[in-house]
Amino acid sequence: MTTLVVGANGATGKQLVEQLAIREQKVKVLVRPTSKLPDWWSNNGHITLIRASISETSEAEMIEHLKDCKAVASCLGHNITLKGIFGKPRKLVTNSVQLICAAIQKNASEHPIKFVLMNTTGNRNKDVEEPVSMGEKIVMGLIRLLVPPQSDNEKAADFLRTNIGQKNKLIEWVAVRPDALIDEAHVSEYIQFASPIRSAVFNPGKTSRINVGHFMSELITKDELWNKWKGQMPVIYNKEA
Repeated sequence: MTTLVVGANGATGKQLVEQLAIREQKVKVLVRPTSKLPDWWSNNGHITLIRASISETSEAEMIEHLKDCKAVASCLGHNITLKGIFGKPRKLVTNSVQLICAAIQKNASEHPIKFVLMNTTGNRNKDVEEPVSMGEKIVMGLIRLLVPPQSDNEKAADFLRTNIGQKNKLIEWVAVRPDALIDEAHVSEYIQFASPIRSAVFNPGKTSRINVGHFMSELITKDELWNKWKGQMPVIYNKEA
């Protein structure tokens, strides 16, 4: 199986690429031309580098990138800088999801393509009833208004949820929602839920980036797990000791 990973040069994207390589999966990584990448990527026969900006990639180019892929994963996010948060493109994730989905549908593969989107527990799955306190609604409303990446993440997941939906014959999707991201050196025990079990604002849990990469790679490579979560937005937390 070949997987295209966009946002592969980010902190979580690198973990996903490594987890796929451990499983001896073929991986295409789409990274910015100026990105500094791990040295071992260039020497790994399972990894193909595509140096291009996703925001400047045309639909025709994306169609070519995806032609031999059975899965695609997005770990895209905005850099935590003033330019990254408030500069353009403000809809980086949403526009990229739309571009990838359009390319997949133009390719019209014989079997559905798996699309795994890294999202956030700050975004609620409107397909199911997820209780939110009034305080959290107020805080998230302010964040949505003042911090553009929050709205971008929500719109990206909503595109999969409403435009692609549950019955698309060409695209199956899962939006993975980690809580507060931390760095850890090794995969540890983690748990998944259909919806958040704690407040992302007032009582956030912790999720290591390597565990997110592990879970996303498991979704891509294990059909049983995929069938459990497809069309849903699972939440992932590190298991507390």
